[in-house]
Formats: sequence, C-alpha cells, structure tokens
Amino acid sequence: MGILDVSPSIQRTLLEEAIEWLRPQSAEARVAWVLAHMPDTHVVSSSFGVQSAVMLHLMTRARPDIPVLLMDTGYLFPETYSYIDALSERLSLNLHIYRADLSPAWQESRFGQLWEQGEEGLKKYNTLNKVEPMERALGELGARTWFAGLRRSQSDTRADLPLMEVKDGRVKTYPLADWSNRQVHAYLKAHDLPQHPLWEEGYVSVGDTHSTAKFAAGMREQDTRFPGHSRECGLHG
Repeated sequence: MGILDVSPSIQRTLLEEAIEWLRPQSAEARVAWVLAHMPDTHVVSSSFGVQSAVMLHLMTRARPDIPVLLMDTGYLFPETYSYIDALSERLSLNLHIYRADLSPAWQESRFGQLWEQGEEGLKKYNTLNKVEPMERALGELGARTWFAGLRRSQSDTRADLPLMEVKDGRVKTYPLADWSNRQVHAYLKAHDLPQHPLWEEGYVSVGDTHSTAKFAAGMREQDTRFPGHSRECGLHG
C-alpha cells in the first residue's frame, strides 16, 4: 500500500516523516529517494527557463528516460525554442510536448489577446495553454509522481513551498525548493551546463514573450513575469 492509497491523516504523517528525512539531504539524494519510494510513473515538467538545465540534469542523471513535459504556448521566445533543442540533444531528453487544442492564432481570433484582459483574461489564457495541456499530459502518461524545479526564492507565492506534497491525487516534489540562486549557478558551472541565451541579455526569468520583462534596478525576480499579476500560472498554484 502506497502513500496515495492511505487516509489523509496517515498521508500527512508519512509526508511529514519523508520531508524530515529529505530536508538535510542533497538534491541528488532527494531525487533518488523519491524515485525509489514514491509511486511510478514519474515525470518532470520544465518551462526551459533560465535555470531549467539544473533540474533536467539532475533528473536525467538519475533516470535518463524520465518523461520531460513541456507546455508549448506558441508564445515562447525564439531563443527558448533553440534552448529546448540544445538541451534535448545535450541531455538526450525524453521530451513530451503538449499544446492547447486551439492554435495561438485561433485563440486570438476568437478571444483577442487574453493576457491583456486583466486577471480573468490571464486565467483563461493559462487554463487554455498550460493547465489543460498539463492535465492531459499527466493523464495520458499515467503520472503519479511529478517533479518540478520550483524554488522558494523565486517569488513570494513560493515562500512556503514544501519539498513534497500530495496534490490532485499525485505526489508533487520539488527537490530544489530550498536552493538559492548561488547554489543554482554553482551547479550550472560545476557541470558546464548552458544557461538560457536570454540570460546574457538581462533576463533573470523567461516565460512567454508577452509576460516576460528584463530585470531592472529596483525589481525583484518575480516582478519580471506577469507584470502586475501573480507569477503563478495555475500549474503549481
């Protein structure tokens, strides 16, 4: 009987015990433990943002064939698509790309530019292009444990991010949750991993072209995404 098959109260106890053990461990040890003890099928999602190479390198070292889920909105930077190709070749990624049922052009014809329509418009945009495709991906692959590279330091909304949780009937785990930017950059350097091409142009976080801004004096990292709105797109919030 696994963690997903027990009552919520027992589940909470098991999670607390697991997190207590995972807390002092290295990211490599955390990944190995979750792969060994949490329900299969395991997947990892990636936005192929500025620091995505760290999580992808960690995961593929531990399980080379793990499915890597990418939600392609159709509004990624050209440099992001080049980065996806480069990392896919470098790490031999088992990449699974999912998209909305409606193309970007069709969405704009039907709804206009949703990201310009306040909170409700942005929510609809995220549902169409990220949430629904991700739910489809997780369902088609039968995913029961989902790895993601979120970190607490990325935004206020992630300040209390746990190392692991059960959400929507799946185990979600964030092996880098407590990592600092310094640790991320040290890992990239130690393993000679490429950063996103836009890093050199002043971007500290990269998403869609219409929701990403360069870093400027007085800004926090979270201010460079979804200006004026929550950073979360519905996949993790």
